Amino acid sequence: QVQLVEFGGGLVQPGGSLRLSCAASGTTLNFNEMAWFRQVPGKQRELVAGITNTGSTDYGDFVRGRSTISRDFAKETMYLDMSRLKVEDTAMYYCYGNQSGVSYWGEGTLVTVSS
Repeated sequence: QVQLVEFGGGLVQPGGSLRLSCAASGTTLNFNEMAWFRQVPGKQRELVAGITNTGSTDYGDFVRGRSTISRDFAKETMYLDMSRLKVEDTAMYYCYGNQSGVSYWGEGTLVTVSS
């Protein structure tokens, strides 16, 4: 059973930094693409950043220049390094993976940016 588990959420002050991790288990195949999404209550889930198995990346405009997505293929783990965090970055952050056309989601990790 393929599972994605997020780590690293928590409370951080405005202007601070945070690293989120997403660990995959139950599969020996690399995901074709992986991504981070975020969602706040009452709003649609939005793409934060994505990365393919060839290393191509894409970012939402709201985090471009403040975040870096990366993957460790040996550990089948994805990371999101975020800096200069803003109060409006507060959200539940979800890990996403696509493997041979099948989508998988983690349960999310909460990031709260507050002083």
